[in-house]
Amino acid sequence: MTENYIDRFLNDILPILRIAVIGDVMVDRYVFGRVERISPEAPVPVNKVDHISSVLGGAANVASNLAHLDCQVYLAGLVGDDDNAALLLRLLQEAHIDGTGLIARKGHATTTKMRILGARQQMVRLDFEESTAFSVPEEERLAAWLEQRIADGLDGIILSDYKKGVLTDTVSRQVIEAARRAGVPVLVDPKGSDWTKYNGADFVTPNIKELSDCAGYTIANEGSAVVAAARSLHEMYDFGHLMVTRSEKGITVIGRDGKVWNNPATAQEVFDVSGAGDTVAAAFLSAIAGHLSIRMGLQIANAAAGIVVAKVGTYPIHRSELLNLWNEWQPNRWTPYKALTWEETASKIREWQKKGETVVFTNGCFDILHRGHVLYLQQAAMLGQHLVVGLNGDDSVRRLKGETRPLVKQEDRAVLLSALACVDEVVVFSEDTPKELLEVLHPDILVKGGDYKADEVIGRESVKRVEIISFEEGYSTTGLVQKIADLVKKGQL
Repeated sequence: MTENYIDRFLNDILPILRIAVIGDVMVDRYVFGRVERISPEAPVPVNKVDHISSVLGGAANVASNLAHLDCQVYLAGLVGDDDNAALLLRLLQEAHIDGTGLIARKGHATTTKMRILGARQQMVRLDFEESTAFSVPEEERLAAWLEQRIADGLDGIILSDYKKGVLTDTVSRQVIEAARRAGVPVLVDPKGSDWTKYNGADFVTPNIKELSDCAGYTIANEGSAVVAAARSLHEMYDFGHLMVTRSEKGITVIGRDGKVWNNPATAQEVFDVSGAGDTVAAAFLSAIAGHLSIRMGLQIANAAAGIVVAKVGTYPIHRSELLNLWNEWQPNRWTPYKALTWEETASKIREWQKKGETVVFTNGCFDILHRGHVLYLQQAAMLGQHLVVGLNGDDSVRRLKGETRPLVKQEDRAVLLSALACVDEVVVFSEDTPKELLEVLHPDILVKGGDYKADEVIGRESVKRVEIISFEEGYSTTGLVQKIADLVKKGQL
């Protein structure tokens, strides 16, 4: 079912999405050259220029990402009447982006960043900019433009704030309020230490530094620290979700209702992170606008980011690249279950890890497989490329649950688990805990369900990190057994 949703999204939904991007537009210019000597005039390298390229930057890069995903894109922001403004308008036209929301201010310097690169390494960056807030008449023009866009039909809005003056308190509030009235999801890429003007946004997407700036202290790039900081900010602001981009550790989403989603980074080799946050914002919001789940949106956003950071310079994600990646990733629909020994499973894990792939492990009895089990396993699987399930054997279940359990023998429980698309391997253990099994397997991530603390989880010494996932309320094997027993007592079964 998940495969069908993603297939339809990539092939059919993306080209019909209508998304507006509002914020600080820029031009990113790159001077590529070779460094072969030091200048005789000063102790600096001489960069022999090969060529110069110009691409859309800032909010315009978000729009470029959406346009290359084949969405219909409408861009609003501030430009000057200089040569860089003319260059930006030409780039927008080439990308088929509607720039009717751009407001040209006489004498204003269009924000431009020039990066000098020698042998693919950035040597220096030159910024040409003038940060001044929108005037009241400019705010009114933008509001009228947005009102017409919403009336014509929008599926999503992205606010891309670089603190250059477009997203004033008034503009931000007006956009978010108009979107809420129309039922249009809003994603904000924030800046600064006060996020009051973003209240009402569905998703706010800071990186670790931006999260720290708003929280007022340095936040470690560690799961529990990020979640704790996000929950404290939820108490201060009115956001639907905080989506924290965590560099090599991927993305974590913390909902206002306390739910947490994690997704690991997918990049194998990083050349340049320029614009990666814009790519995440564009890919994720397009998924939400296309009515995919948060979990699926994270998968798509991380995959897109993994592609662009392997490129040099500001590079927009292309729909064809996501399609190719998706076609390569899709797993086999079905293979018969074959029980492996601990050592055989460990060997399989080593093969995956040698390829740079993350292996996730969780364990349980899974007696009478139900919806709660499946949702938990799907969340665990999303933390890496492979999920291995440690299954308590029959003797172990009897010691843990009582003499009447398990109701389903271990061979059958293993077959049912292995048939799930999110599960790569099932390995049985007879001990009460998976401690000894983990000492043999050494996966990357150990997942535990419930309200545990990471430093209390048995087997944590054998993995790189521990992740805690909340169980879906209202689902349990014990509850099912009790329900059946009650029906038997009433003579209804």
